[in-house]
Amino acid sequence: MNQSAPRIFFVDDEPEIRSVVERTLKQQGLYVTCFASAGDCLKGKGLKGCRLLITDLRMPGMDGLELLARARRMAPWLPVVVVSGYGDISTAVRTVKTGAVNFLQKPLDREELLRVVDAALRPSADPGCSSRPVTRTEARVLQLILDGKSNKEITSILHRAERTIEVHRSHIMHKLGARNRIDLIRRTVAIGLSDQK
Repeated sequence: MNQSAPRIFFVDDEPEIRSVVERTLKQQGLYVTCFASAGDCLKGKGLKGCRLLITDLRMPGMDGLELLARARRMAPWLPVVVVSGYGDISTAVRTVKTGAVNFLQKPLDREELLRVVDAALRPSADPGCSSRPVTRTEARVLQLILDGKSNKEITSILHRAERTIEVHRSHIMHKLGARNRIDLIRRTVAIGLSDQK
């Protein structure tokens, strides 16, 4: 284990998941400390020395959202990634609004986990959004995406062809500089569009 590497705290009540994540991150030369509960994570020195906190969402006692909220108060600069086997759009929006930098769904994909960890540990190099504003129709499509609607459902609600909705979705992703749905949610929350109805 590289003691000089950025220190990552990983919190999950499932021993097998802790073991797999710890092994995966250590293979990358990262320094990982695992905890079975949010309470254990905050004991002792709390988040001192932590450069990235990764927490499960649903755990006995204090859940991941409460841990995230406490982490934001204790160390506002600390990036937090939330993972869950019960992810949906509204949960992802809630975690990002609470301050998570990303939301990963279980079962965790090794490559995605490493990409998210790398991005969270790297100094912010956000390319930003396109200078072109989101149109009124795109804003409506975006809100329906945030409400968890599929392309087919949006097609029915807006009385448009499914291909048209796909084009709008593509334009939205490009304008907001999002690579995937969670990235889209994070960026939407960051610029305040998620609160618009």
